[in-house]
Amino acid sequence: MLICGQGIANYVQDLNESQLCNNLIETMFLRILTANLFSLKPAFRKFLRQQALLSAFVAIIPINSAFAAQGGKSELSALTFKMAGDDLRSRIVVMFDNEPNVETHLLERPHRLVIDLPETSFGFDKESLTPRGLISEVRYGLIAQTRSRLILNAKGPFKVEKLEVVKNESSSGYRMVADIVASSDREFAQALADQKVTAASLNADTGGASPAISDTLGSSHQFTVMIDPGHGGIDSGAESVSGTLEKNVTLAFGRELRDELMKNKNINVLMTREDDTFLRLGERVRLARQHEADLFISLHADTIRHKDIRGATVYTLSDRASDDVARAMAERENNSDASAGIYSEEAPVVHDILMELTQRETHSFSLNFADGLVKSLQGKVNLINNPHRFAGFQVLRAPDVPSVLVEIGYLSNKDDEKLLKDASWRKRAVERISHAVDKYYTLRNNVQAQP
Repeated sequence: MLICGQGIANYVQDLNESQLCNNLIETMFLRILTANLFSLKPAFRKFLRQQALLSAFVAIIPINSAFAAQGGKSELSALTFKMAGDDLRSRIVVMFDNEPNVETHLLERPHRLVIDLPETSFGFDKESLTPRGLISEVRYGLIAQTRSRLILNAKGPFKVEKLEVVKNESSSGYRMVADIVASSDREFAQALADQKVTAASLNADTGGASPAISDTLGSSHQFTVMIDPGHGGIDSGAESVSGTLEKNVTLAFGRELRDELMKNKNINVLMTREDDTFLRLGERVRLARQHEADLFISLHADTIRHKDIRGATVYTLSDRASDDVARAMAERENNSDASAGIYSEEAPVVHDILMELTQRETHSFSLNFADGLVKSLQGKVNLINNPHRFAGFQVLRAPDVPSVLVEIGYLSNKDDEKLLKDASWRKRAVERISHAVDKYYTLRNNVQAQP
């Protein structure tokens, strides 16, 4: 009712009858205090609603006038927004007309990077905000009288590898560049914990709690295997002459392998998909990194031109394919996203010595497991000639997760298709793969136990 009174006062003052306004306001308040609003006559209730709308309009006028007095814009303008990358690494570039004072922090549920700015006028093109790479949503706007905020929602846990503001070399203005990389749940939780400690230390002496938090978070990791049944959803994968779909074969085999591996209580077993769901190639790798998988096994059952070729094959990552069959296989599998109507921009390339060393160690473990898997399958499961092969499969590119792709058989071969449908053969195959995983688990434990 104060709003209503202000609206009436403004109107009456224009007529130089302010005393009448004061009397009217007093009468209205007495009426409201002594009677229920709903007991008022309909005509008077309508009058109150009209005055509330009038006062709301009047209240806006000073803000708009002040805004117009500043030339209709903030001192800082965010001119353009650009994103590039994939599910593992993304770069965000924002162009400003002046140098922004940037503050950042992380939030969870969902995973978010929050970028606080001085009051900013945003001129982003809507299409530039379309989700891509690690970013699932972009929001921005005014959060206080002198503060604006840019919020980047991510598909999962991440770390900010770099965030800097630099002056443009060949044009006026500044640009903010943020590189974010997919990380694990544990790493993101640690970043949140460090953030709390840092924030607390700015206000009071915390006594240094960060190491204890780190120890607690890092002590719970269990050896984890991520099983990746290839294809799914709109992406059916290969199809046999009789109509058997690869996505169904890999899912059924993946579930049986999961159940077999879970017999070892020391191993945590996860799956990238447990139903008929489509997943991008990068999303499969991101999930493995999110859960800090110690081993990633991607399952496939392709078709190839040579109908006589049959048997299981184990692939590891290489930029150069070991043979034409391997090259053709990688090209088909890497095209899975495009076949589902999804096209990705190339991720920004980062040259980092530490990352290169990590990739070398990861590749070494991948080769070790692949060799052990081939030995475990020999004599028990049909293998192709030269069963350990190499190609540039995108799904094997996690820099810190040893990974293999297993062609459990070829749907283009009738004998292989028959075996893939045979429960006793599948049981034998998953037992041999599980045996290889158990040996690899022992190897990794021994390596980690060394000083």
